[in-house]
Amino acid sequence: MNTKFPAGFVTAPEPTTFIVNVIHAHPGKQEEAFRLIQDVVHYVAERKAGFLWSNLAKSTDGLTVVNIEAIQGAGNVDEFFSDPAFVEKFRKLDTVSTSEFHTYTVGDLVLPKLGETA
Repeated sequence: MNTKFPAGFVTAPEPTTFIVNVIHAHPGKQEEAFRLIQDVVHYVAERKAGFLWSNLAKSTDGLTVVNIEAIQGAGNVDEFFSDPAFVEKFRKLDTVSTSEFHTYTVGDLVLPKLGETA
């Protein structure tokens, strides 16, 4: 059986675009902010072909949530934001947080050097 995996690691940089959304939760609102961005990401994952994967994380200090998301290209951002349902879900974050949204492309891939001798 031949199985295709949608996400994985490679040994050289791929032309992947990353979205990094740092969500600064209002006091006591980290869990709600996490739930809201989780809803947004699951919406995209179920409907948008340009979505590759996402990591959602909560800071241990209770202040932030981070979405690190891989997409096929920067044009996917415009595609996502042209969807009224996506925009409505994304804007709900404004009720519990402020956020920084940045788009990145891979410039270097650094792997551990374990097992190599000098």
